[in-house]
Amino acid sequence: MTLETLSSGIDTVWVVLSAAMILLMEGGFALLEAGFVRYKNSVNIIMKVFADITIGTLLFYAIGFGLMYGSDAGGFIGVTGFFLNGDLSHLNVPVSLETFWLFQAAFTIAVISIVSGAVAERINFRAYLLYIILMTAIIYPIGGHWAWGGGWLSQLGMQDFAGSAVIHALGGFSALAAAIIIGPRKGKYTPLGVSAIALPSNLPLASVGAFLLWFGWFGFNAGSTLSATDVRIGHIAIVTMLSAAAGGAATLLYTLFRFNRSDAPSVINGSLAGLVGITAGCAFVGDLAAIFIGAVSGLLMMAATNWLDRMRIDDPVGAFPVHAVSGMWGTVAVGLFATDGGLFMGGGWKLLGVQVLGLTALVAWGFAMTWFGLKLIGKVVPVRSTEEEEDLGLDISYHGVMAAHQSHEFLDGEEHMIAYQQKSSDSNR
Repeated sequence: MTLETLSSGIDTVWVVLSAAMILLMEGGFALLEAGFVRYKNSVNIIMKVFADITIGTLLFYAIGFGLMYGSDAGGFIGVTGFFLNGDLSHLNVPVSLETFWLFQAAFTIAVISIVSGAVAERINFRAYLLYIILMTAIIYPIGGHWAWGGGWLSQLGMQDFAGSAVIHALGGFSALAAAIIIGPRKGKYTPLGVSAIALPSNLPLASVGAFLLWFGWFGFNAGSTLSATDVRIGHIAIVTMLSAAAGGAATLLYTLFRFNRSDAPSVINGSLAGLVGITAGCAFVGDLAAIFIGAVSGLLMMAATNWLDRMRIDDPVGAFPVHAVSGMWGTVAVGLFATDGGLFMGGGWKLLGVQVLGLTALVAWGFAMTWFGLKLIGKVVPVRSTEEEEDLGLDISYHGVMAAHQSHEFLDGEEHMIAYQQKSSDSNR
């Protein structure tokens, strides 16, 4: 065995394990969102996450990867690599094509899961399935090509190491467009515009989800080196930890002194905001800058949450404040604090200008494509659940089961099937 073969093998193991950590984040999304929403919609959250993984993976394999990483056409899209076929010799990665695809597929699934949270408790499940196709086959891959696949933003020199802009800001603005189109949950806002308090169904469950996301983020950021021998791995890991801690600490202290209590949902989302904020610059900024980026991310998340309520935009899990707003800040922060080219590090305005331009293009793309895409989907199937389905809960309405029950007896299978068929027949009339 040669040294080169050994190094390649170690890199492969590193990237596969990192991809597995990112895929485990889907469990985090499921628990976090299920804990934040009302109990009657928990199964629907889980089913959307499974749809993200299953349908999203297949679509990214067939179409998305080629559009994202295929041979560049005019700086806009890739034109090879569909079904992992065609000329992909331009990809200069230290691992095999299959290994690289697996890592990128895990990223793709994370993007669609961001949108899932913002439309929780009221999106029509069939419409959501159609939107998965749009996001994983077109929206994210084309935006990703611009910044990561050799497109026009990468040619300009945009720096987004693990996706504050490409994944989180794009996904967060897509979530915003979806939340606006679908509208708030029934009863969320009073006729006077006051927001009703929506109590989370299970905060311990949500906190476990947050910890799973935090764990997976080390694969998200450090795994983006694509090499187990990259000397930056330790630094990426520590700034990831510091930024997350700063985001959680900032929201903990803010709510403690502002409201005389430490608000658990805010602290959970503050930590996640810190993780989102450092994702772009984890390989480019120093420790102290990471702490500052994380703290600001947490406070911006709080401000954005209040802004959504003022605008009567319903985002049950805080997808837009956590992912879009913190992702925007993290992308701009690279232009300010990057040790090589950052404005505050003596690098001038060039990198900052490129970061702002790239960020603007990506969020506009995600918002516009989601807006028009959902309008188009609405011509095929209703985008929003009916009032009756929402009152009953999407678990029963779309999946025919509750998250848990206390019955100790078997159901009468024949009677249950007749009732279910009757309900399906009535809903199709």
